[in-house]
Amino acid sequence: MKFEIKSRFTGTVLFSLECGSLKLCVEAAVKSGADLRGANLGDANLYGANLYGANLYGANLYGANLGDANLYGADLGGANLGDANLYGANLRGANLYGANLRGADLYGANLGDANLGDADLGGANLYGRKLSGSRPLFQLGPIGSRNDYLLSFVTDQGVMIRAGCFFGTRNEFEAAINETHGDNEYGQEYRAALALIDKHAELWPAIAEV
Repeated sequence: MKFEIKSRFTGTVLFSLECGSLKLCVEAAVKSGADLRGANLGDANLYGANLYGANLYGANLYGANLGDANLYGADLGGANLGDANLYGANLRGANLYGANLRGADLYGANLGDANLGDADLGGANLYGRKLSGSRPLFQLGPIGSRNDYLLSFVTDQGVMIRAGCFFGTRNEFEAAINETHGDNEYGQEYRAALALIDKHAELWPAIAEV
């Protein structure tokens, strides 16, 4: 069967292939280095797809199933990922600047080093918690012993923090700092970051549902 990937803006064919599924078609397009900017992949089933380094800037992926997909280093800037399933997806190093992630399922997703600047994360699901407020994401870094990015999330169940393999509450993070770093330079840097995270959550709190 012939599958075509079309532009969401012009309807022109960006890539086509005779294969067994749309997933295989998209993987082949990415592997070939095809320019998939603005691709219309709304509601596509791309579960487990290898989309390493894909150029999907501005693509329509609304409602798409990207569970367990490899999107390492992918360019998803300005993409529409509203209500998409990103459960367990690898988004490490991905560009998500300005992307619509409203209502997306990010449970277990790897967001390390991802650029989430200006992304809309309202109502996204993160480990069973809903991101909430007008600025639910706060990103700092590279900092600390891993020289990595620190991500904090304002959720309906309080502030959650991801730092490397750590993911937990604000208080759990503080306890981990004390146990691992004490008062060394990394501990001091993480505590300064924590003060900024606390202030951010105070200024941009979660919005109570009515």
